[in-house]
Amino acid sequence: MIDTLRIFLTLADAVIITDSNHRIMEVNETYQTITGYKRETILGSKASIVKSKLTSKATYRSMYEALNRGSSWSGIFINKKASGCLWHSSISITPYEIGGNVYYVGIFRELEHLAEGVYVAEERRNNIQGVLLKVLAISCEIRDPAIEEHLLRVQQYTEQLVTVHNKRMGLNLKEDYKQSIIHSSIMHDIGKSGVPEGILYKPGPLTGYERLIVEMHPLIGVDILSKINIELTDSFFKDELSVARQIILSHHERWDGTGYPHRLKGTDIPLEARIVSVVDVYDALTSRRPYKEIWSKDKALAYLKENKGTAFDPDIIDSFVRIEEMQTDRLPS
Repeated sequence: MIDTLRIFLTLADAVIITDSNHRIMEVNETYQTITGYKRETILGSKASIVKSKLTSKATYRSMYEALNRGSSWSGIFINKKASGCLWHSSISITPYEIGGNVYYVGIFRELEHLAEGVYVAEERRNNIQGVLLKVLAISCEIRDPAIEEHLLRVQQYTEQLVTVHNKRMGLNLKEDYKQSIIHSSIMHDIGKSGVPEGILYKPGPLTGYERLIVEMHPLIGVDILSKINIELTDSFFKDELSVARQIILSHHERWDGTGYPHRLKGTDIPLEARIVSVVDVYDALTSRRPYKEIWSKDKALAYLKENKGTAFDPDIIDSFVRIEEMQTDRLPS
């Protein structure tokens, strides 16, 4: 064992030291206590002895890419103890080159019993948040039998648009923020639950009074969300609902400042609302509703382009058009 690395074994967290082939050279007492594996039985074994099938492939890919570059890496693993029980851990792995040889020092912190409650893996948390927001959105608009299909399409378009726009414009949006936009997009019209059906699904033109009632739905939606938010005592949904609030309140604002309810203009409109505004209109135009016929995709795209810079953010329209072009390019000739 390299004496230079022994200092790490005195840490309170679980520590594992491996050679360049990821074979275990040493572990400390905390590692043995958490995993249930005795030092003498695992020395020389692969570090993957604690590996489960539940950690995503993307996590391992990210780890190996960093280590192969000679860089440190941090992430979350779902591992398996000697007993077969699962344990979640935050791990940092750092490569050290000593005497021409590379060694890896992994420092684990068990996440099962945090002071604020039980740890929930990020992927599972995202799934839970997405499902609950979907249930809430559908519950608020249950009067419309086609609403679930509309919400799912809006969410799918939003995911594509967030991904392409972020890459095309070099925005470097954080993954949590992108996921919040995608999950929250289905909440955009929950305020319509407060609009009378006779107005909401009226086949003909709305009167001025009826239009005012419809334009109240973003404020009604925010009121619904605020009542939910008051009941939350932790941060599990706080960030998610903050993004949802911006989408609900501002997805009918227009780039030129003539939208509602607050006549926001340009980049004063939150990015998430500008994105959902485009996909919501596109799906509404290309879907059959009680009060309108289906538009072709070409006609709907032409409408978006015509309103670029007036109703919609020009850059977001360009990104959305690019998505449609990419899908067309993939069609067989």
